[in-house]
Amino acid sequence: MENNFTEIMSKRTNEELVKIVTVDRDGYQSTAIEAAEKEIGKRNIDVQKIEELKTVITKLADEQKQIDSKKVNLPTRFLHFVIDTFVWLIFITIIGFLFDPWLKGSDQNLLGYLLLAVSYFGYYVFMETKYQKTIAKFITKTKVIMTDGKKPETGDIIRRTACRLIPFDRVSYFFMANGFHDHLSNTTVVKD
Repeated sequence: MENNFTEIMSKRTNEELVKIVTVDRDGYQSTAIEAAEKEIGKRNIDVQKIEELKTVITKLADEQKQIDSKKVNLPTRFLHFVIDTFVWLIFITIIGFLFDPWLKGSDQNLLGYLLLAVSYFGYYVFMETKYQKTIAKFITKTKVIMTDGKKPETGDIIRRTACRLIPFDRVSYFFMANGFHDHLSNTTVVKD
């Protein structure tokens, strides 16, 4: 009987195969490891190349463990939400007073809603693009990073902020390790 993993391993990249037989070995069944080792043999991957890949993979795994160890917990994320909402409400109140003369009357509801949306979006995009932090993250000494540890680009922050508008985003943390706005934008929040 042929190993069930033979076909699966034949579709893996060289890097994935090396990772399976080295760094992630404990996470696989022995038959899967055998199939990966046979596939490496079929491909005649040079021993030096395997060692180079192993070094790179080990380094990346260590970096990921370091990032994971600095991730912020659920209560801190909820505190961010509360503080940032409070800051935004103060901000929108000030804007409301400034624009009050133009917001009078029922015809100006659209302008009011537009100001709400722009201020909400602007707060997060400006703060997280410029500082990788909002006011709440300054207080808790945390910051936004990409899941690979790099600084997010403006587009990543815009995507992250847009995803905050998904209904039930705030409670998504109860069902997944990262909420919708982190998961969909490949970002996370870590301790400084």
